[in-house]
Amino acid sequence: MARQELARFLRDRRETLRPSDVGMPADRRRRTPGLRREEVADLAHMSVDYYARLEQARGPRPSPRILDALTGALRLTPAERTHLFQLAGTSPTPPPGPARRVRPHVAELLRRIPGTAAIVTDAAYDVIAWNPLAEALLGDLGTRPNLARRRFLGAGRAYESSSAEEFGHIVVSRLRRGADRYPRDEALGRLLAELRAGSEEFVQIWDENPVHAPGHRTKVVTHPEAGRLRLNCDVLTVPDDDQQVVFITADPGTASARALRRLLPTA
Repeated sequence: MARQELARFLRDRRETLRPSDVGMPADRRRRTPGLRREEVADLAHMSVDYYARLEQARGPRPSPRILDALTGALRLTPAERTHLFQLAGTSPTPPPGPARRVRPHVAELLRRIPGTAAIVTDAAYDVIAWNPLAEALLGDLGTRPNLARRRFLGAGRAYESSSAEEFGHIVVSRLRRGADRYPRDEALGRLLAELRAGSEEFVQIWDENPVHAPGHRTKVVTHPEAGRLRLNCDVLTVPDDDQQVVFITADPGTASARALRRLLPTA
């Protein structure tokens, strides 16, 4: 029964995915919705025959490595990943690493709010998506910077900010959670090693084990072009991907709002 449920889960998930969901161009010649078996097999780096046998409830019990490959190929959420492992009769292993892809609807949200600076960060504080106003305000986002490196190692553009101390605690709190969730992620491990080696402040805050939740905060930033800005920061979490969307605004009608508007890139 469990093998048949696993087969049904894989088939149903494959049929709900669109090519655009996995970075493939749209194909108007498709007669049925969803991805083809060979496409999923290619994304999961396994043979088509092996994947077909899983969908037909004829395959052997898949290993954790195979299940992780299917998680990535089928774009499963953490909850769906756990369900997949349970159907396969295997205890879930820690996820291999933070999600570093931005869902299309999240990226579209950034495009729809041109008057608000917005970025998306992953669990390691890499900036993985942003809109033009965020680039003008924060700078150097085209290199996909890491905000933890900016804060503790002075990497990239940094501005004087009234919230620098608080943000340091927020960063460490989130990185601690990331280290617990993704102990096998090499990129996160390298980042933490860099921060420990390069910042005594980081080590001190890490040892304090701070706890911070995302929410509304106000800070004053000195921008090289716009001058002194009083800004609001609000965070929208994307739990399925362990990501955060940060919205940066100024109160309407204020000097900061007018200065922020002047930073908007012209078409």
